[in-house]
Amino acid sequence: MTGRHAKQTALTLKLTGGFLATTLLAGTFTAAAHANTLEEDAKTSAEVTQSALNLAGIGAVNEGGLAAVQVKLDGKKTGAAEEDARQADESDREADESEAAAAVSAEDFINQAKSQLGEAEDATGRTKFGEWYAETDRAGETIARDGGSRSAYKAAEWCNMFVSWVAEQTGTVKTVGQDAWTIAHAKWFKEQSRWGTTPKPGAIVFFNWNGAKGLDDIVHVGIVTGVGSDGTVHTVEGNTGNKVQLKQRSASQIVGYGYPEFKG
Repeated sequence: MTGRHAKQTALTLKLTGGFLATTLLAGTFTAAAHANTLEEDAKTSAEVTQSALNLAGIGAVNEGGLAAVQVKLDGKKTGAAEEDARQADESDREADESEAAAAVSAEDFINQAKSQLGEAEDATGRTKFGEWYAETDRAGETIARDGGSRSAYKAAEWCNMFVSWVAEQTGTVKTVGQDAWTIAHAKWFKEQSRWGTTPKPGAIVFFNWNGAKGLDDIVHVGIVTGVGSDGTVHTVEGNTGNKVQLKQRSASQIVGYGYPEFKG
């Protein structure tokens, strides 16, 4: 090979090598750029995912924690479904109670109360009505409101627990209410816009023996059975003479009436 040919060959090889180097370098740059893009995409995806997790109330996680995240998300879904089911059950229960109350007449309610005539306290002041009320869920609520204990209800003044028992037996708790304290029960009727001064059979009647007319003056409660021709109000009451009795009361002793909703 002449010197000229050798120079041309060397130049060709040099150019070819340069071209190959340039191609390889370009490929390297392209691969690096692609890798950077993937890294940025992964970072962005992770940021978006973490934002979603933050909204769900879940902190930062790594790959090893993804299973735990899924479990937590599934738990939230399950909890939401259970809450929806609970609310649906509560709505169904309230609808059932309303339907049951609507099927009871004032006469039915009065007859249930009269079925207990003569039921009296024992020697310790206890009655079936106080024993019953002490074990109810409502007792827990009124203890939280008023203080005291479940056992205290068993020998407490029981006129209002008698009314509450009648409501329980007739399925009319939603419309009659349930309490052990006459003043709170009267105020409940007032809050329900079912309070007045006209006697009606089945109405819950609240008394003050001195003629005071304020709700905070109430000392006793009963159930109206009718109105006499002389204007007296006929009642069935618990804890009067320490037993369940029929009574006739003067309108002057009556603070007012709570009106349950009965059939007819």
